[in-house]
Amino acid sequence: KRFDIVNGVVEVDGAVTESAAVDQEEDKDAEGKGVPDFWFTAMKNNEVLAEEISERDEGALKFLKDIKWTRIDNPKGFKLEFFFDTNPYFKNTVLTKTYHMIDEDEPILEKAIGTEIEWYPGKCLTQKILKKKPKKGSKNAKPIMKTEQCESFFNFFSPPQVPEDDEDIDEDAAEELQGLMEQDYDIGSTIRDKIIPHAVSWFTGEAAEDDFADLEDEDDEDDDEVDDEEEDDEDEDDEEDDEDEDEDDSSTKKKSSSAARKRIGRAHAADGPAGERPPECKQQ
Repeated sequence: KRFDIVNGVVEVDGAVTESAAVDQEEDKDAEGKGVPDFWFTAMKNNEVLAEEISERDEGALKFLKDIKWTRIDNPKGFKLEFFFDTNPYFKNTVLTKTYHMIDEDEPILEKAIGTEIEWYPGKCLTQKILKKKPKKGSKNAKPIMKTEQCESFFNFFSPPQVPEDDEDIDEDAAEELQGLMEQDYDIGSTIRDKIIPHAVSWFTGEAAEDDFADLEDEDDEDDDEVDDEEEDDEDEDDEEDDEDEDEDDSSTKKKSSSAARKRIGRAHAADGPAGERPPECKQQ
């Protein structure tokens, strides 16, 4: 139902459009129908995915017409499918991303596999071509062409790979690889658990507001926990002070009266004017 509405197969009231009646023989019949940029907007409104989408990606993602996910059993994991209309960027109509999990006490990501994107010439969004002028006096007058990787959501389909032999990677590289794999899985699980089941709410921005409210609630809970810990610490300090004072009182008979005056002075200084404690510092 959502796919049909988003892509203009049916109107919101359920009436079949003319383009659907003729089996969508011509793309022009569907112009102005459906919900433009539905999936692109839904993804862009999510904080995790927005960080992955560059300005160069936006044109291609506007051709995205559906996203689905399925569970796989052998090996265990899940697969994401991204369905695209015919577009000027790449030949593929479906891009997939599959996550293979190791089923132990808790699921562990073993590896991820993505579709190889068949870019049209000059349309690759994951690389950019740099031109360098030849050095003066060089026999070759042509500019030097250099390809460089660039940030793009479509790097999602070229996930980090784990070497077959662990000895081929040092500790620092292993930590970096682990971080990249965790980030990659975070993106995939966000699409599976948030975007696909609640796409309409992400499109309207309602889900983003709820997400922000949840984060604020978590921050408030953290602040409350910090305040409780501070109060507990203060209570412990007070008990320790009382114990110290009791010990001091028991030994005052052996001390001079001037030492007792100093001790009282310190206690008043800690309590502040009129015996009041300074206000607690709370995180904003």
